[in-house]
Amino acid sequence: DTAMAAAPMTDAHRRFLQVLMSHGIMEGSEARKLHRRCCEIHKVYYAHDKLDDFISTVNSHLQPLFMQIRKGMSEGDGKAHYALVNLAETEITKMASDYAENELELFRKTMDLIILSENGFASSTDILNLADQLKTKKMKKKEAEQLLKVFVEDKWLSEKNGEYTLHTRCIIEMEQYILSNYQDTTRKCNICHSLAIQSQVCESCGIGMHLPCVRKYFRAQTEPRCPQCNDFWSLDIP
Repeated sequence: DTAMAAAPMTDAHRRFLQVLMSHGIMEGSEARKLHRRCCEIHKVYYAHDKLDDFISTVNSHLQPLFMQIRKGMSEGDGKAHYALVNLAETEITKMASDYAENELELFRKTMDLIILSENGFASSTDILNLADQLKTKKMKKKEAEQLLKVFVEDKWLSEKNGEYTLHTRCIIEMEQYILSNYQDTTRKCNICHSLAIQSQVCESCGIGMHLPCVRKYFRAQTEPRCPQCNDFWSLDIP
């Protein structure tokens, strides 16, 4: 039998999983620190460059539970993040246990605004204007404002100067949902090929790139040209 048996779960792996579960999502540098700490506490062999192997051991034991630790990127600063994802239910059904129907409808409509926008943001004004157009049950502006705060606390949305976008956790968890429900409008980043919500779009050929990927890509170019059509990149490089 050539299939490798899964490496056993140790207490170090279990601790790592517990801490990640309580956070829901963790930045790469935090996850690396946690990896080290778990190995030291439980006297398990530690190698600083083996975090991904360590995580895939955890994942092999999570498989029967339809859960998985996934790696993703923050669209704002390009940093790696790890999130625990439930594969058994789509994220929208998972949200359905936490939110009322009209709250869910507002989230879906907010998601529409964000994904259909040019830059991956929706203004609070535009979102709040949706509150009294809900089919399930209309919502007062005050309620909607309160709900947006909750979506931010629960890491479904993040907010910057009154503009909302999808939180890194939401993107890692909902990538499949978004790709299948917004087939015609979603873009994959031309550089890293993962889903791009906050992006810059080439004015000539329409390809999109994450802002951190734009930054990295053009750092090496004397003159910014689109990696796809080679036209001049007329947008401000972040």
